[in-house]
Amino acid sequence: MTSRLNPYISFDGDARQALEFYQEVFGGELALNTFGEAGLPDASHADKIMHGMLETPGGFTLMGADTPPEMQYTPGGNFSVSLSGDDDADLRGYWEKLSADGTVVVPLDKQMWGDVFGMCTDRFGIPWMVNIGQAQD
Repeated sequence: MTSRLNPYISFDGDARQALEFYQEVFGGELALNTFGEAGLPDASHADKIMHGMLETPGGFTLMGADTPPEMQYTPGGNFSVSLSGDDDADLRGYWEKLSADGTVVVPLDKQMWGDVFGMCTDRFGIPWMVNIGQAQD
């Protein structure tokens, strides 16, 4: 296997819903493992996600999990998940789905550097940046 870099997002009890939402956005195969399947003795957390991985037809990998009960959940942080490329239709489709029921921080629009760019926070509190590269004249 070659090396890869991908986001691993922590959630506060809604990892299943978030990862299923991302599967709706991007398509692909979603694998979910619960704390109960791993033998965690805390019954209140048995159905929560210990590890989830979405692998999409477009080559994206997104991982996530619920924060274990013995750890403190810290929302946000200084990060954004960035999507970029030149497939206008795909990237606009992702934008529409990610920003629906979320908060648009920077509307998806042409920017001074020539690309179309936008920033939003999805309904799970995850910040996203979308950059659609434009052909250089």
